[in-house]
Amino acid sequence: MTDSTEVSGAVESTEASKEDSERASIIQAYKNPYYRYLVLGILTTVYVSNFVDRQVINVLAQYIIDDLQISDGQFGMLSGAAFAIIYTTLGIPIARLADISNRRNIIAVSAVIWSVMTALCGYAQNFTQLFIARFGVGVGEAGGSPPSHSIVSDIFPAEQRATALSTYSLGVYGGVLVGTVGGAYLVQYFDWRIAFIVVGLPGILLALIVRLVIKEPPRGMAEAKSDVAPPGFWRVVTFLWERKSFRHLSFACALHAFVTYGMGNFMPLFLGRTHDMSILDVGWYYGLIAGIGGLAGTYFGGWASDRMNRKTGDKTWYVWIPFISTIAAVPLALNTFLIMPNGYLAVYSYFLPVFFGGWYLGPCIASTHFLVGLRMRAMASAILLFVLNLIGLGLGPMVTGFMSDYLEPRYGDDSLRVAMSITVLVNLWCATHYYLATKTIRTDFERAPD
Repeated sequence: MTDSTEVSGAVESTEASKEDSERASIIQAYKNPYYRYLVLGILTTVYVSNFVDRQVINVLAQYIIDDLQISDGQFGMLSGAAFAIIYTTLGIPIARLADISNRRNIIAVSAVIWSVMTALCGYAQNFTQLFIARFGVGVGEAGGSPPSHSIVSDIFPAEQRATALSTYSLGVYGGVLVGTVGGAYLVQYFDWRIAFIVVGLPGILLALIVRLVIKEPPRGMAEAKSDVAPPGFWRVVTFLWERKSFRHLSFACALHAFVTYGMGNFMPLFLGRTHDMSILDVGWYYGLIAGIGGLAGTYFGGWASDRMNRKTGDKTWYVWIPFISTIAAVPLALNTFLIMPNGYLAVYSYFLPVFFGGWYLGPCIASTHFLVGLRMRAMASAILLFVLNLIGLGLGPMVTGFMSDYLEPRYGDDSLRVAMSITVLVNLWCATHYYLATKTIRTDFERAPD
């Protein structure tokens, strides 16, 4: 019996020693800035794939509407609600899984699912089938961002976190750029079904790269803190709900996204229908303007927040930066929709509102992570994204589309222009919640747990 106990103890000791050695090896790997940024680059590229698959439907809008004989409101459901309903619902349990298990593997599996389901969109024969396929895309993409946010926060120090998360968030507008330009060419020379199939498949290769290249980092590595047991879902929800700043911050993000998706998802359709731009011109002009403007704005928002925090020692800048961007975007966006006489001037003028509109995402995610403990980060991201996507992605395009349908008898082809202009004004409501969040967020940052 003694010999057996000694052998068992020796085996456990060996296994523990092996685990410690592997942990030390991973920490050493992430001390190399080249590897740290390689991982960030891979996760960002996966997020680009995520958004290409999510957003390519927008440039295909008129072709899908004509082929399947659906309304603007139904298209708004396909580009928003069909995806957002399951994306927001599944994001919570997947984030819980990410807080207690291997985040890298979750991202890899999720990428395979959303890629396959995007390809299946090309086989849909009616509104219902396409709705179900888009629903499946949401199933996969629910497992993309929360574990990625958690990994990024673990491998970058707090003073670089908003910049790193903004770099990751470049995937939003990288996806818009690639999806719009690529989708335009594919639908021009093939059809909308082939476009879905072609853009869906590369994600499978990216999933393999994630699995083989990324090492799962220890929790709390950037802060050199010991790992702790993850709290339950309701504990995290209660914790965040008790923070008045988070209630305002999450709702502000949701309204910000409501405007962003309500405008962005219909811009290709607006340019083609209202200004009679060709699909290739829409792809190039809108794709480049929205992509480059959004990329620049998203990075700038995180960089500016980190810089102002370092300069002043005041973390409320992580909220003031989105507040400023929201106010600035209103007159600039209205100029795009209401004044410009042709599509080319309209799309050029769209650069500034999309630049300002991109400031919010990195700082808001960073703020959420500053409010919580190490093992709450993936879940906190999922809760923020739940509110953001349910209201922003789920309702933004759908409400804009149904407004266009409602206004069509009176305004004709200009109904979409008027509907998008009304959507832009939601930014004023959004800015109010950012402002209210600044009132209590400093105190909430100070009482965040380890």
